Amino acid sequence: MSTLSIPSTPSIFSVMTQLANAHGAINLAQGFPNFPIDQSLRDAVSEAAQREVHQYAPYQGQLSLRTAIKHWTEQHNGYPITTDEILITAGATQAIFTTVQALVCAGDEVVLLDPCYDCYETPVLLVGGRSIHVELGQDFLPDWQAIISAVNERTRLLIINSPHNPSGRVWAEADFLQLIDLVNRFPRLTILSDEVYEYLTYSSAHISVRAFEALRTRSVVVSSFGKTLQVTGWKMGFLSAPAPLMQRILNVHQYLVFSVNSVMQEAISKYLPTFNPALIRAEYEERMRFFRQGLAASRFKCLPCEGTYFQTVDYSQISTENDVDFCVWLIKEHGVAAIPLSVFYESKKDLNHIRLCFAKDHETLTNALEKLCKI
Repeated sequence: MSTLSIPSTPSIFSVMTQLANAHGAINLAQGFPNFPIDQSLRDAVSEAAQREVHQYAPYQGQLSLRTAIKHWTEQHNGYPITTDEILITAGATQAIFTTVQALVCAGDEVVLLDPCYDCYETPVLLVGGRSIHVELGQDFLPDWQAIISAVNERTRLLIINSPHNPSGRVWAEADFLQLIDLVNRFPRLTILSDEVYEYLTYSSAHISVRAFEALRTRSVVVSSFGKTLQVTGWKMGFLSAPAPLMQRILNVHQYLVFSVNSVMQEAISKYLPTFNPALIRAEYEERMRFFRQGLAASRFKCLPCEGTYFQTVDYSQISTENDVDFCVWLIKEHGVAAIPLSVFYESKKDLNHIRLCFAKDHETLTNALEKLCKI
């Protein structure tokens, strides 16, 4: 449980990236692709820039883009959605902040499942909410007994994330059935579902909360064009929510950013109908398998990777040093940057696990593997 002020120090991502740059290390810490985007998407941006779409977009997002998302989501995900249930945001992080600011009041409790992405807690603290941290099981899947014990009448939000960053695990249908039972028991509870890696799953399919009627009216879903289209620098995302929740979210959004990049909205609206997420999934699965096969020759132990573009590894056969110090040593002595998992826990739980990003070209991955296998 935490009611502390927000951190005043740089995030671990900034720290490790700066350290990697200073030592000329291969950066597998920060989650961004280093290979070219689809040429068709480049062309769509160029064409959009020539149109008169350079002024404020409607604050909920251009209707053409929301319509493209509706059709694309129904085609590739199989669940219904309306254009009124979609809000275009300045990245997934803004979607998360806006949702928390809209739905959480001072004194409300928000349950976070550790290890979790560091941007979940900050908006809770900023609105005077109380973050209740519940650790996932040793397999990084939900510990439902612990979650049920943490939820009460003061709980306003439960933030979930599948595919999961940093572990790469994917929730099963049985987990969502447990979730349905939970929301039925607590009428005030809303689910904030971070699904930014929804199209990057491998051994098991992604399941959205929107696939269940009982959850659809009680959930806000966050998605990312940055992750899906490999354009993290655009900071473009969207969220979907039922009308009662959406109205509250829009009330905050209009004063937070009002609207987002009009040219990129136009470009994505033209490109999205042609985009096949299966191709991206196959491409990342090939990179994941290449990376895991390369690590098999090292002293690192690969944990399961069912989704995302992150591989979690256990380094306990190499060192008993804490994971933060190990990552610093890895950069300085071996020229590879990673992220320690302890920073994703409120308790700073150290399991000798680090996270490596394989969203890189084959030359980068080959060079990194060569260094890692020498340790």
